[in-house]
Amino acid sequence: MMKKALEANDIIVTKIRKELKNNSDKKVKESSQHFFKESIKCYGVKTPAVIKIAKAYLKTCKGKTKTQIFDLCDEFWQSGYIEESFIACNWSYAMRKHYDPSDFKRFEKWINANVNNWASCDTLCNHTVGEFIEMYPEYINKLKLFTKSPNKWMRRAAAVSLIVPAKKGNFLKDILQIADSLLLDNEDLVQKGYGWMLKAASKLHQQQIAEYVIKNKTIMPRTALRYAIEKMPQVLKIKAMEK
Repeated sequence: MMKKALEANDIIVTKIRKELKNNSDKKVKESSQHFFKESIKCYGVKTPAVIKIAKAYLKTCKGKTKTQIFDLCDEFWQSGYIEESFIACNWSYAMRKHYDPSDFKRFEKWINANVNNWASCDTLCNHTVGEFIEMYPEYINKLKLFTKSPNKWMRRAAAVSLIVPAKKGNFLKDILQIADSLLLDNEDLVQKGYGWMLKAASKLHQQQIAEYVIKNKTIMPRTALRYAIEKMPQVLKIKAMEK
């Protein structure tokens, strides 16, 4: 039974990879690299086409358990291809009604071991991890531990996992604690990540975020500060940018 399940998984993965190759475009492959500082592996398939493939093949997996779907996601993550990471993100988010606390370890492993660019980080964390945290808010303390990781993608993940909850007005106290932990981070992409988180929180907590930014403006990296105040009224932007 186990052997048959593995063979079935191999067939699905092989078909999807063939589909991705058939939809690859040399120009898209060349232009994709321009969005990243680090080198990425990609087939050269536009994201809407990748999502279309992901959704179509997920339908063929009807009857598979969440664990079986997550095992397939493992295969996609391990390939290193950005398009396959997007499929893994799409499929893991599709399982959101079935999340349970034990899933956090799997999500953490994907971030720490497999994420290697901001797009894969944000796609996984904005949706899959963010949804999980809303379902199991007690795990936000584990998310805070990410801020101490030597892996910059883990540190960015601590912030960008709260983008969607922040827009809903949730977890303000935790958001400010994570911002505190990342405040002086030297990595540009981590600064952008927590700045984005603060900007999202400012939608419903403008005054509190403005006060936080103004209090820390002399030490907050300019990159993070600009992201955080992007949606604020001009008068608050000027106050935050004043030296």
